[in-house]
Amino acid sequence: MRTVKQVSEMTGISVRALHYYDQIGLLRPTVCNEAGYRFYDDKALEILRQILFFREFDMPLKEIKAILDSPDYDREQVLRSQKRLLELKMKRLERLISNMNDILKGEDKMDFDVFSKAEIEELYKHMTDQMNESQRQAVREKFGSMEAFKAHYIENASSENVQENFKKVVEWYGDKQAALDASKNPAGAEVVQAYQNRLNDICSRLAAKREMPQDSFEVKSLIGEYEFVSKQLYQISDAEKIMLELADLYRENQAAKEAFDGQYGEGMAQYFAGAIWEYFK
Repeated sequence: MRTVKQVSEMTGISVRALHYYDQIGLLRPTVCNEAGYRFYDDKALEILRQILFFREFDMPLKEIKAILDSPDYDREQVLRSQKRLLELKMKRLERLISNMNDILKGEDKMDFDVFSKAEIEELYKHMTDQMNESQRQAVREKFGSMEAFKAHYIENASSENVQENFKKVVEWYGDKQAALDASKNPAGAEVVQAYQNRLNDICSRLAAKREMPQDSFEVKSLIGEYEFVSKQLYQISDAEKIMLELADLYRENQAAKEAFDGQYGEGMAQYFAGAIWEYFK
């Protein structure tokens, strides 16, 4: 057992912050004696470590609490996702430092293109490398050969409309290289499905609270949880842009609106969109 002062010295978290974590139910001490002294065991310290990982991504405490309290919380899966996000963040910082060094050397090369043909071909290679034989066979049946599919893919990806969509993806990831890195290291189908199941569950729980105001703590906690899972699913450090675009989709696209309402109840698309806007405003 460790005292609150010892935990503070170990972690760099102030005693006041630890008291506050206890007050809001985020991190309870293992034991609190008659004199009011708090003591923490190894299990409590492991929870604190998880909290510190979440805080590295600037996640509000109420959202961290909602995730840790969720029955679907998978510690190992979350750690893998956090590791991936930190790796992407590290690569982004390394690129920024490299760009600054180039500027200082007078070698600045400003590049605002989306994806060049060479990069599109690289994306194609990584995509096809992930295909199993049955998927390759399906492609050959549809296009005649993998070479024909490659020509179709490159031509389609080079079109103005697709390049505009690429711009949105680059905005979500912060820069072009981060978007490329994410596309080259996709999550496996099982992982993606697990995240999608979590998003579906959040939407179901949101539907159960639709009588509550969209700016209520309960609704905002669910949207915060949805934001966190989205960050893990898409391997991005900031999900605001993608979520606001999702809100606009459910407000403006009739087909998307009907599909969402069909799954979660009449009017849920509008409610979900409004809750997202309330969360980020």
